[in-house]
Amino acid sequence: MSAADRSVVVIGGGPGGYEAALGAAQLGAEVTVVERSGLGGAAVLTDCVPSKALIATADFMDRFSAAKHIGVHFDGAHVPGDQGVTAHITDVNARILELARAQSRDIAERLESAGVEVVQGAGRLVGPGRVEVVVGVAGVASGEEPAPHGGDLTDGGGSQELEADVVLIATGARPRVMDTAVPDGERILTWQQIWDLEELPEHLIVIGSGVTGAELAHAYLGLGCAVTLISSRDRVLPGEDADAANVVEEVFRRRGMTVLNRSRAGAVRRDGDSVVVTLEDGREVSGSHALLAVGSIPNTTDLGLEEAGIAVSRSGHIEVDRVSRTNVPGVYAAGDCTGVFPLASVAAMQGRIAVAHALGDAVAPLSLGRVSSNIFTDPEIATVGASQADIDEGRVDARAVMLPLTKNPRAKMQNVSDGFVKLFARSGSHTIVGGVVVGPRASELIFPIALAVANRLNVDQFSSTFTVYPSMSGSLAEAARQLHEIAD
Repeated sequence: MSAADRSVVVIGGGPGGYEAALGAAQLGAEVTVVERSGLGGAAVLTDCVPSKALIATADFMDRFSAAKHIGVHFDGAHVPGDQGVTAHITDVNARILELARAQSRDIAERLESAGVEVVQGAGRLVGPGRVEVVVGVAGVASGEEPAPHGGDLTDGGGSQELEADVVLIATGARPRVMDTAVPDGERILTWQQIWDLEELPEHLIVIGSGVTGAELAHAYLGLGCAVTLISSRDRVLPGEDADAANVVEEVFRRRGMTVLNRSRAGAVRRDGDSVVVTLEDGREVSGSHALLAVGSIPNTTDLGLEEAGIAVSRSGHIEVDRVSRTNVPGVYAAGDCTGVFPLASVAAMQGRIAVAHALGDAVAPLSLGRVSSNIFTDPEIATVGASQADIDEGRVDARAVMLPLTKNPRAKMQNVSDGFVKLFARSGSHTIVGGVVVGPRASELIFPIALAVANRLNVDQFSSTFTVYPSMSGSLAEAARQLHEIAD
């Protein structure tokens, strides 16, 4: 059966879902996307796009505070060191939410142009190749935490049943909450509930120092809030390169953030217009607002998975192989509901791989060793491929070179005082197997390293490519040259 004779139903319109739908439509299949809250999913509407826009706002404000270091002064400022710049959070959030809605509209236009049908509702498996959709579901408000996919619905307009040769589940995930710290949407918040704030928190307590916690702590600090970051581990960003995480934590502290390491939150309670966070060792931390950033849980309830015999892990994630197949023929899954790698780029790749495999197109299995990722703190942290921990613990036989950006001429011009580039090259072949960039726009600088990793370039091929002078990328080539010297 050719792709043109096959039908695909995608449950979930986030990156994994809509990218899969576009890929399937390009191959000629009849495609339907079922989405309950808005195209783009949480990544576009409440998580990734809004949070990065908030960070961009904070970074823009930081340019004013740094202006005096490059000789730019605001003559109208009445207080030394105060440039008179303030964030109006209602205006900031209004812009962010409109940006997210615009992105969602762009996705809708792409799907429509590709001939994809979009059904607003919640889908669930009801039999082999059959998806039931409760239709007419009202979109989720900006500050409301989405219910688990397929949960209680409002404004329902009945149901319909879709038949499909291929079903892709891409229902994403939602913030994990604590039984002792129940969000109220006003003072105790998840990261999906912060967009309705009408005033900047006077003192924000961020619980959790992973990627989400660190990014939002950085953002609100940059907007002028007092911030306390509670980390249960020895340092912030415990899953990242230790050198990189230490740089970011040092910057946080230098800019006035209170970082409580080895401190696990036990409970959060309201106290009038304040919140009190009780740590497991008995200490209490008081603030105006608390933000929970303690991980996420997959939206895999009420999808008919158990009835369909689809294997689910103890954490609730759908189990898939490297081409996104579940254990049930014709059913695939992609994105955060699988727990493979919680990145929008990975979700999109999983979705594209899934439909290519299902419809008989040429496809390569997912390779996580080529995934580049970025943490949008200031400085940013970007990584790809093998890590320092892989080398230190003997999993990868490679050498490393780290160069501080403070020696880079372009960094000096831009008043960059924190950051580095680090390259890893395999012993013997000198093939580049990974790297880390810490600095401004690290998300852009990681791309040449990702190309080198994906195409198995060695340090000589990498360093012989011309770089612009002066540029940050010059440090990447210099690190490769130094790895050549080590190899000799």
